[in-house]
Amino acid sequence: MLRSCLKSLAIFIVAVVFGLFPPITKASPADTNVLLITIDTLRPDRLSCYSSKYVQTPRIDALAARGVLFERAFAHDPITLPSHTNILLGLTSLVHGVNENVKSVVSKEFVTLAEALKKKGYATGAFVSAFPLDSQFGLNRGFDVYDDHYPSQLGPGLDYAERKAEKTIAAALAWLSLQKGKWFCWVHLWDPHAPYSPPEPYAGQFSRDPYSGEVAYVDAELGKLLDTVDKKGWRGKTLIILTGDHGESLGEHGEQTHSYFAYNSTIWVPLIISGPGLKASRVKADVSHVDIFPTVCDILGIGKPAALEGNSLEPFLNGKARKAATIYFEALEANLSNGWAPLRGIIEEGKKYIDSPIPELYDLEKDFEERTNIAEQADLGRYKKRLAEVEKAATSKPGSQGVRKIDRETRDKLRTLGYVVAPVAQSQKSYGREDDLKRLLPLMQKLEQAAQLEQQGKPAESAQLLEDVIQARKDFATAYDHLFRVYRSQGQTEKALRVLERGVGANPGKYGFVSGYGIALVKEGRFKQGAEVLERALGLFDQDAEAWNSLGVAYWKQGNLEKALKYFEKALALDPNDAIYNDNIGGLYVVMSLKAKNPDELQRALEYFKTSIARDPTLASAYNGLAGAYSLMGKKAEAIANWEKAVELDSKYDYPVYNLALAYLDRGDKTRALEYCQRYLTLKGSNMSAQERQEIESLIQRCKK
Repeated sequence: MLRSCLKSLAIFIVAVVFGLFPPITKASPADTNVLLITIDTLRPDRLSCYSSKYVQTPRIDALAARGVLFERAFAHDPITLPSHTNILLGLTSLVHGVNENVKSVVSKEFVTLAEALKKKGYATGAFVSAFPLDSQFGLNRGFDVYDDHYPSQLGPGLDYAERKAEKTIAAALAWLSLQKGKWFCWVHLWDPHAPYSPPEPYAGQFSRDPYSGEVAYVDAELGKLLDTVDKKGWRGKTLIILTGDHGESLGEHGEQTHSYFAYNSTIWVPLIISGPGLKASRVKADVSHVDIFPTVCDILGIGKPAALEGNSLEPFLNGKARKAATIYFEALEANLSNGWAPLRGIIEEGKKYIDSPIPELYDLEKDFEERTNIAEQADLGRYKKRLAEVEKAATSKPGSQGVRKIDRETRDKLRTLGYVVAPVAQSQKSYGREDDLKRLLPLMQKLEQAAQLEQQGKPAESAQLLEDVIQARKDFATAYDHLFRVYRSQGQTEKALRVLERGVGANPGKYGFVSGYGIALVKEGRFKQGAEVLERALGLFDQDAEAWNSLGVAYWKQGNLEKALKYFEKALALDPNDAIYNDNIGGLYVVMSLKAKNPDELQRALEYFKTSIARDPTLASAYNGLAGAYSLMGKKAEAIANWEKAVELDSKYDYPVYNLALAYLDRGDKTRALEYCQRYLTLKGSNMSAQERQEIESLIQRCKK
């Protein structure tokens, strides 16, 4: 054994002497690199440095073995974007206003950690793995590189629109390889997030616990990143912070995943800090995400923004104590999506108070799993007062609430991630015990069961369960949304629309219900009725670009081009870069140019189509529209090229196929024209009207002459 150890030591000394591994160097605080690692949906008890019960995580354990592990760190929100905003701004959502994954954008009035470090000469790079952290939500500020190149659509073999850990880490390593001076690198890994589908060999090893398999996979991939820090000789001059944005319930308290409740299963997070001069230790004090920003500032010796809410962890890192802080937390997903009671609370002096219609109080020193609610035995007045003080202190800080964002693309992408998106908060003035999340949990569980039944190919059973849920709670917006999609996927359009109509009937003053029904009517070709419903919806709330766009479509299809243009322009004013909206207004300008014979309107159409394609190069309809505009301008070659691109992108798209038949015949290329005529016949099949068939057969005869 001794001989083996001496041999290993000799190999290490030779490697260092001959430059195989650069020696570990120490840096002054001003030259220290910063590596922030956030792992989505990570429970501390799935790291073996916290608990060895489930899975071994040797790479993260090694980081903890040479750093400081915080045993009781808490997130302020059990959801991705708000939680990362808390970390990177050092503020809770009470101040910054980002409290959901859907419509919030970080206000430019707040200083991000990246901005603070960039001002001090740091190169800054971020590498994120899923859409909730897309650059459009504002956390990209201060980063030289913000790499959010995750798939926009579900790819072959993928259950989720995400970038796997190995690819995100590879992108980060490529950037780090170019760095010559000090740097700040943020790496976000999504993999433990549901659905749990680790790659092999972890899928086989953890077939009964795939969540732990995801964590084991992430640990192994992180080894590549941490090894690079060592091989570059950066360990002695790099501050490494590893945390989770939130946890995962895994059935605890009746919740399967996260965002509904705020028990410790979803707001207790790992926090490990390793860096120059730090000795291995474990800290039992309660700390939180907003403490990270001021800690980085203190370690690097740079000034802290005055607005920061957190308290530096530096005393703990040096083996000292720190004054205990009150930790604020919230879970507002059910409130913002369904109008149920909001959930907020505080952790203070070992007690956790949850403010809701049925309040809860837990002694975390004796009952960290929160199994015994002691609210009835305690005087809750002091906790209510303290929560009110925390809220007042936060909301009185300078700054503004998060900007509200609502667009079609955001909504569509979040649905691919498993989020059901209400277009605007469904809150109300007061809440009773019937609105408490604990009382409503059985309905949420039935909703999850209904989703599983649909995935298992049992739509009838899924629909019946959803009908039961709606009968029990007529304001459950998410249930209506699910039921509409179940019926529509089965071709039961009338039944699907009646679901949304019932929702509006039961909730006539709630924008989400009314706008959702109106948009669905327009998509199903009920333009007159859809316009009437959308006019009502926009009287309730007028900042929804998707609703304005749908209203524009409804009036266009009814022949009212003036109103259509007005409403398309309103949609673009709210979301100028949306591909669909630009495509629609481009198409409208083409039609207007034909009526008015105005070449200026064709030029406008051209610009809108180009903007649409720049935003989404896969949008076949935009290429078809661009081709049409070129054709009317006499640019036949450009028209043909764009029609062919449209067909390449969507082989079942009939309009460009028909247009290509006409264009090639006009060119005198009867062979190609005949090819597209026959292709059009195949595409349309029995759906072709008698007039269409007569027209295409006439073209075929001309091709054969």
